[in-house]
Amino acid sequence: MSVDLRSDTVTRPTPGMRLAMAEAEVGDDVYREDPTVRALEEHAAGLLGHQAALFVPSGTMGNFCALRAGAPVGTEIIADTEAHIVTYELGGLAALGGVQTRTLTGLADTLELAAVEAQLRAFPGGGTYNMVRTSVLAVENTRARDGGLVWPLERLDALRAITSAAGVALHCDGARLWNAAVAQDIPPRRLGEMFSTLSVCLSKGLGAPVGSLVVGDTDHVERAREWRKRLGGGMRQAGVLAAAGLYALSHHVARLADDHRRAGELARTLAAAAPGRVDPERTETNMVLLDVPDAGAFAARAAADGVLVGAAGPAKVRIVTHLDVDDDAIAHAGKVLAPLLADLPAVAA
Repeated sequence: MSVDLRSDTVTRPTPGMRLAMAEAEVGDDVYREDPTVRALEEHAAGLLGHQAALFVPSGTMGNFCALRAGAPVGTEIIADTEAHIVTYELGGLAALGGVQTRTLTGLADTLELAAVEAQLRAFPGGGTYNMVRTSVLAVENTRARDGGLVWPLERLDALRAITSAAGVALHCDGARLWNAAVAQDIPPRRLGEMFSTLSVCLSKGLGAPVGSLVVGDTDHVERAREWRKRLGGGMRQAGVLAAAGLYALSHHVARLADDHRRAGELARTLAAAAPGRVDPERTETNMVLLDVPDAGAFAARAAADGVLVGAAGPAKVRIVTHLDVDDDAIAHAGKVLAPLLADLPAVAA
């Protein structure tokens, strides 16, 4: 048996999704004439409590369009040190958007909220002292580099109050926002309404083959549409792709709980085999992080035994459960990975 646990991006469309794609009604989306794209955008906007949405090919483009639409040239976007937008998007905001990013360590958890507030260079009185102005504070929910941890609702509510008072937009990189909603047992709208703008993904946990959505008010989404065009992201008969997204939102959100359960079961199995190398208490959604001496070597050994995992750093392995991994696959992965972990030197107490 081969089990691919590198990411939840490796999923394949289900038979029902393929049928929806084959039967999709289409038109030219650049002319705004694709009825299935429009239906997806309207559905997603309503689901998250906003006025409008824009279908884009990828989450990276979605984040860029949403953020650049809210951050003029020469302003800054603040994010966590481990955020996807500053780690995995090749500096696009600076290279293509003329926008500076500034990072705060512990934004997601340990940094005091008063300290966050003090870092917002909003200058409501007008004096800038030649400092760059903060346009957007960006958060990532769930937190990919922290193993899929979910932002506490009370912290997000507090950040919304702080940014609103300062006149700073609050953006969510919600690539796995659906996982956060399921983990916290709340409607996606409860999370969506906290933010000025969001970028949410359809091709990770939800299993669509491609696509993300920029979500916000009508004016902001229109500015994002202009940036989509500048980046070459305008699509024509995109309804065949939008149909997959509609199907995913209708059929694959609630089932994310199965991915979370399987990740928790695997984390507990591996923790029993190698105490100190995985913390099941930090497996809140569909990711398991392993601390190992050499992530590349460990991933290679696992692959040789038919289990694919990802090296998330020199000494960090990331395992991601998803739509294409069932209970049998998780059991098999545990049987392969547990002895590999047990063979490593014991973690010092």
